[in-house]
Amino acid sequence: MPVVRNADQLPLPRLAEETKRLAQRARDNQVALDDLRGGTFTVTSLGPQGVDFFTPIINPPQVAILGIGRLFAKLVLEQDRPIELQATYLNLSFDHQVVDGAPAARFLQSVTVP
Repeated sequence: MPVVRNADQLPLPRLAEETKRLAQRARDNQVALDDLRGGTFTVTSLGPQGVDFFTPIINPPQVAILGIGRLFAKLVLEQDRPIELQATYLNLSFDHQVVDGAPAARFLQSVTVP
């Protein structure tokens, strides 16, 4: 899994560009060993393969991995009227030796739209 360096400091468009660049290097078998070192958190998706929910496995020494399922339509009520929204399942696996459940839950709440 190639590592995006300083991801927390990149604007979203730049983060997307870097992710695409590294993914292409991986597909082309041009990833250097240094590209694979130093990761702390992984984001993975099986959504494009039609998977709703799965349990991602942490890649030590990383501390967590977020799995993203496919987008699907969901009906919700807004002011007593049904509206269709896009939804997905998020699955967070984390190392309890490093992260407690409460901060992990707050992280999931922060990336979830009500």
